[in-house]
Amino acid sequence: HMNSQEIMAQIQGVIDDAKTAVLATSDAQGRPHVRWVTPAILKGHPASVFMVTSPAFAKAHDVKDNPKVEWMFQTRALDKVINARGTVALLDSPSVQSEVLEAVGPRLRTFWHIANDQHAMVVLETVIEEATFFVPAKGTKETVSFAKK
Repeated sequence: HMNSQEIMAQIQGVIDDAKTAVLATSDAQGRPHVRWVTPAILKGHPASVFMVTSPAFAKAHDVKDNPKVEWMFQTRALDKVINARGTVALLDSPSVQSEVLEAVGPRLRTFWHIANDQHAMVVLETVIEEATFFVPAKGTKETVSFAKK
């Protein structure tokens, strides 16, 4: 059986392979919204997934209203799929922003293209509460609950 560190290592491996993930949020009316984003895992934050966004984008408003989210990470070959559920916090810490930008900066061309103000940026940190690791070829599925801090 996997533990939280092992499943986070699997998530890191999938991010390294795919460079993107799918994030699902719900808006104030409870309607779901799914979009491709560029995630990062940072050293020193063993149970969190980070991303940058503009404070003007819908997802920043969605998570203020409803901080429960779900991520889907999948390899390009679709041989590993990990769904992770957790709670999002918006961070405006310059040190965390620079860490996240260092991790994902080269992969953010689309973000910079559509963000009007390149200086307005927030980091979304998802603290993972539960993750499910699925290997379609084997038909195996394992869910790991993360201990609450």
